[in-house]
Amino acid sequence: MSGGWTRRDFMTTAAAAAAGLAVWPGAGAAEARSGAREDGTVVLFQGDSITDGGRNRSATGPNNPGGLGTGYPVLIASAALLEHPDRDLKFYNRGISGNRVPDLDARWEQDALALQPDILSILIGVNDIWHKLQGRYSGTVADYETGYAALLERTRRALPNTKIVVLEPFVLRTGAVDSRWFPEFDERRAAAKRVAERAGAVFIPLQSMFDELSARKDPAYWAYDGVHPTPAGHAAIARRWREVVGL
Repeated sequence: MSGGWTRRDFMTTAAAAAAGLAVWPGAGAAEARSGAREDGTVVLFQGDSITDGGRNRSATGPNNPGGLGTGYPVLIASAALLEHPDRDLKFYNRGISGNRVPDLDARWEQDALALQPDILSILIGVNDIWHKLQGRYSGTVADYETGYAALLERTRRALPNTKIVVLEPFVLRTGAVDSRWFPEFDERRAAAKRVAERAGAVFIPLQSMFDELSARKDPAYWAYDGVHPTPAGHAAIARRWREVVGL
């Protein structure tokens, strides 16, 4: 399921830079996003509650409305399935609320590698600090970076042709998010970017996007508790994902 990729519908690098977007590793000067193979592309979303979106975990098949949850994965899938009914696209969501990097690692074989995704999208990191602030976890920034890097290396070995997308963890300064989160959360964001770069993954900045949106409208409009997006926040993530990744 991971071979036979084509590059199509590229954005220009200048447009991507203006929007603060990443390009596919190895892309040419005019390439700023990539599509997968023409037919049967498998897209897998992984992460914590932001990705989970209250999904029905017993609905394990592709493109199942309940199985995709109510967040950005179903918005991405819905738009792509509408636009490309001929491509037999398959979307899975395996995000689990409360997960940290070690939790992903523990279930990676079954919930990621076994699905053999063509595109693997990961958003993880907020619980790695939130649980620490709550006294439920002691992992450091270095632990986060080392564990995340090992997870992507493991994926590269098992699925060398899979396109990996790393979404930047983000928080908004409202609700549960206060001064205790900083500067450590910013260090974790930087770690996620380094991990993506070393793995040759696509990195999608989200913090700057939400900072810009919060300058237009109160942060709680985008993430009601500073962590979990509202419908508007999920729509913003989905739009940015599709701008960068394509489909």
